[in-house]
Amino acid sequence: MSDKALLNPYLESSDGILYIDGVSSLELAEKFDTPLYVLVENRIRENYRRLYQTLRRYYEKVRIYYSAKANTNLSVLKILEGEGSCIDAVSPGEVFLALKAGFTPDRILFTGTSVRDDELKFLVESEVTINVDSLSQLRRLLKFHVPEIISVRVNPEIGAGHHEHCITAGRNSKFGIWEEDVVEAYRLAREAGVSRFGIHMHIGSGILTVEPFILAAEKLLSIAHRIRRELDVKFEFIDLGGGLGVPYRPEEKPLDLDLYAERLLGLFLKRVSEYDLGEPWLFIEPGRYIVCDAGVLLTRVNTIKVTPYRKFLGVDAGFNTLIRPAMYGSYHPIVVANKMDWRNEETYDVAGPICESGDLLARDRRLPRISEGDLLAVLNAGAYGFSMSSQYNSRPRCGEVLVKDGRYALIRRRENLNSLLSGQEVPSWLR
Repeated sequence: MSDKALLNPYLESSDGILYIDGVSSLELAEKFDTPLYVLVENRIRENYRRLYQTLRRYYEKVRIYYSAKANTNLSVLKILEGEGSCIDAVSPGEVFLALKAGFTPDRILFTGTSVRDDELKFLVESEVTINVDSLSQLRRLLKFHVPEIISVRVNPEIGAGHHEHCITAGRNSKFGIWEEDVVEAYRLAREAGVSRFGIHMHIGSGILTVEPFILAAEKLLSIAHRIRRELDVKFEFIDLGGGLGVPYRPEEKPLDLDLYAERLLGLFLKRVSEYDLGEPWLFIEPGRYIVCDAGVLLTRVNTIKVTPYRKFLGVDAGFNTLIRPAMYGSYHPIVVANKMDWRNEETYDVAGPICESGDLLARDRRLPRISEGDLLAVLNAGAYGFSMSSQYNSRPRCGEVLVKDGRYALIRRRENLNSLLSGQEVPSWLR
């Protein structure tokens, strides 16, 4: 078995078979076909509670805004709604889904970029709090609506993340408003009649060390101080964003959550007092941290191809199913779900069915000797898996299943070939 050290308590081997919270992975693959995403409800709840309880030890006025883009399945949203989470939404679609899942508008914060006017009107009608990303967006919003509360996304000029595409602050980032324009944004909002304010930042994704969070928070709080001093603006909340990483590779160490909370909240409380910022709510926006290791992607080996240079395992999940390895060069642990007790003897490339050379889930991966028909389990696939999937190569998207204490339920039907026709219209002159 490979990557054994990364198996969490809800993944276990019994008689050489991978069980996911008491459910046989082989049974799930047989009943629902592959590829198939399997999500563990208990792990989602456990991850949320661990983070919330750790933060609350240092400050009571803490709210977690789950970053919905990581996984927007309605069942996942309902689980977190029941836990008391709020929602960080980056599109009108995520706002729509959050409302459908039972979140009230006051528990949804919208932070979008390149936002259209009709989208702004939808957000206003939905009564969610808007976190503006540019002066353009703010000016266009104020032309037709003056909200009671508004927040501004600041670019703190400090970025971090596991890949350059995941760094969301700094001089090359498209996100947020730079400090000199931030003061203007709050001045415009206050003059228009906005009476309540928040301030926000997000520096990147997949961060496993505490220092980048501390540096960025120091900068954001200093900007909040400047706004407080120059404009006498009081902040109802200060949103430090998300980015809490999880280990994917065997050698990676998890984020020290206690150290993260102790240092971040210590700095927050010190500066809030020093800068006369009152008692604002502290918002945190984790996504990956809550759902990543709660998800497993099951995929079947259908082809074994040996060349003079490589051994390829052809599987039925490609970057249309899980794009992270192709897009970010990401590593995901892989185990052979029906050979959990076998030793690793061979080195393989795990290749998908997409007609692209970059369609590889793994390179040079040590696994047991594989036969066609074996079932692979790609671990840590709960975040940015299905939510980034596509119908590329005209391949229908896969299904999703939720498991809990030995039970399971289908939470998204797999698409079929007719799904590829959905929404398409052929013009009359081609009929």
